[in-house]
Amino acid sequence: MRQIVDYIHTRPGWPKLTWDDASLLSALVGVRHKQGRLLGEMSSLGFDLQAEASLRVLTREVVDSSAIEGETLNRGEVRSSIARRMGLDAGGLPRASRHVEGVVEMMLDATRTFDTPLSPERLCAWHASLFPTGHSGMSRIRAGAWRTRESGPMQVVSGPIGRERVHFEAPEASRLDSEMAQFIHWFNEPAALDLVLQAGVAHLWFVTIHPFDDGNGRIARAIADMALARSDGTKERFYSMSAQIEAERKDYYRALEAAQRGGLDITPWLAWFLGCLDRALDNAGQTLEAVLLKARLWQRINLRPVNDRQRQVINRMLEGFEGFLSTSKYAKLAKCSTDTALRDVRELLERGILVQNPARGRSTSYKLADPQNVRG
Repeated sequence: MRQIVDYIHTRPGWPKLTWDDASLLSALVGVRHKQGRLLGEMSSLGFDLQAEASLRVLTREVVDSSAIEGETLNRGEVRSSIARRMGLDAGGLPRASRHVEGVVEMMLDATRTFDTPLSPERLCAWHASLFPTGHSGMSRIRAGAWRTRESGPMQVVSGPIGRERVHFEAPEASRLDSEMAQFIHWFNEPAALDLVLQAGVAHLWFVTIHPFDDGNGRIARAIADMALARSDGTKERFYSMSAQIEAERKDYYRALEAAQRGGLDITPWLAWFLGCLDRALDNAGQTLEAVLLKARLWQRINLRPVNDRQRQVINRMLEGFEGFLSTSKYAKLAKCSTDTALRDVRELLERGILVQNPARGRSTSYKLADPQNVRG
């Protein structure tokens, strides 16, 4: 017997969501100030550095939005796909799989064409790009179409079989055309509220409707990113909301469940959303530091350029390289013999580009040096 629960979409007046502007004002002003400061810092950089920062952030956004749902994407493939679509160098990176290409296509469409209105066709195209084979894992799903009554109740469930806990149950499939028409009309209308708040409202509203068999969380975050891109007024992304949500995943799901089981006043959800965004903006400084570090390093290296193999490996080490470099790893990355790899590594050591770690023998490994120690 199914438990009857009054979810937010069953409340009289749905979907007329409300919130207390006064209690959110301080947090909203703080977020807006940090957005402006970050965009100002980035605008002072050259085009190449801005593009590099945006590439890093978009890569994190795609990888972490999938990680929130328990799906692991290859970071190198994601970066390769985004770089190619942005016209940037993707040399040495693995070719992206069909699935990764689809996830990237959705995210870039949302953030780089943020002024284009939403439509059922566009959302269904995003969904189809997430599930190019028409499967979610081993399960066949309706890719690129709203879920149907035949799919059964759309529930968010956790726990072992037989002792499942239902966190949320979405509106019946028969309501989807009407529900999505209202949502899309609201999202496309000239914003009567701050665009940052619109991002938070849209995120909750869409994921509550849950129009697809799967992928609703990722599409909800893409819609929120679309609204945030509108609020920034730029297609370049310099902070990642999904990366921060992934870091606070438990709190994220708690905040969502509380809102979906509550009334039409969503002030607590928006307060959490603004707080999470505020922390995402704080952490954006790490991206700027990494981009500037890379720029300083190449500025020193290019006084006496390295060969193509060395350039390729150095760039991989600057892009989320796991662990330390060894001669065997170098040979694999550069697709060369071990002797060639050893010769290249020795040259990089002599120039101070690489530093050898304390361990010796089979454990010999290397890391990148501080740019100021690199000899031109």
